[in-house]
Amino acid sequence: MTRIVRVGAAQMGPIQREHTREQVVERLISLLHRGADERCDLVVYPELALTTFFPRWFVDDITTADHWYETSMPNVATQPLFDEAKRLGIGFCLGYALMEGGHRWNVQTLVERDGTIVGTFKKVHIPGHEEHEPDRPFQHAERYYLEPSPDGFGVWEAFGGRVGMMICNDRRWPESYREMGLQGVELILCGYNTPLHYAPDPSQDPLQGFHNSLVMQSGAYQNGTFVVGVAKGGVEEGVPSLCESRIIAPSGEVLAAAETDGDELIAADCDLDWCRQYTGTLFDFDRYRRPEVYTRITSQRGVHIPGAT
Repeated sequence: MTRIVRVGAAQMGPIQREHTREQVVERLISLLHRGADERCDLVVYPELALTTFFPRWFVDDITTADHWYETSMPNVATQPLFDEAKRLGIGFCLGYALMEGGHRWNVQTLVERDGTIVGTFKKVHIPGHEEHEPDRPFQHAERYYLEPSPDGFGVWEAFGGRVGMMICNDRRWPESYREMGLQGVELILCGYNTPLHYAPDPSQDPLQGFHNSLVMQSGAYQNGTFVVGVAKGGVEEGVPSLCESRIIAPSGEVLAAAETDGDELIAADCDLDWCRQYTGTLFDFDRYRRPEVYTRITSQRGVHIPGAT
């Protein structure tokens, strides 16, 4: 008996500064309806799907940015999305900024087809900078606005399988996938906002799409899991950002890929039993892993060059 979850990746075009939550939720619901037309069980939205990417502006008083954060989920603005998803019998995964107990998080919340919240994941690897850098064409002050998760990577029983989440920069780190792989993950959901210009090293700019696919396809293959990467891209507040959303199989193959830089729904059937073709053979962790020789991975943070003083 196969366990097929039909997943929709709900890529979004830009959300400009003046767009209201209500306007954005209308777009989310429209993408949800496209998911219903595609017979999706689950629709995955991008990172920070309710607002523009606000860490591109630095403010001296962070409390003046409080309006970019949600303080509860669902809330008045997002309740229509929850209601419509429940009516249609479609689950979803939503990325947003959360202010909770004095903390500021970049999160994704996973919701089942009956409207119940499965879990909320907090972003682990926060990129960018903490201080104002006025020479940049735009800021990437995520480390000022958002805290790294203390919780790490979880896996939840949902949609008939084992589901994990990660956000944007998490997808670049092999540890993200392996942490979930060691919990038997079968489906990883990842929203991202990735500017095409990387200020610290502009030579990487032409490689953004290549690197996006490279990390997600290799992570899927090396851990025998589906990976769903969903962008908010296009030109947002004058900043061009990567789109190229995709759904990737445990083999590393791309099952579906977005073709536009706007709101677009792509879908694929994810047979979760396919994972066993890899986790039960090449990547049988119990049989082949050698954790006793991997001790640097968790005991060491920076690079230590052998013999260096």
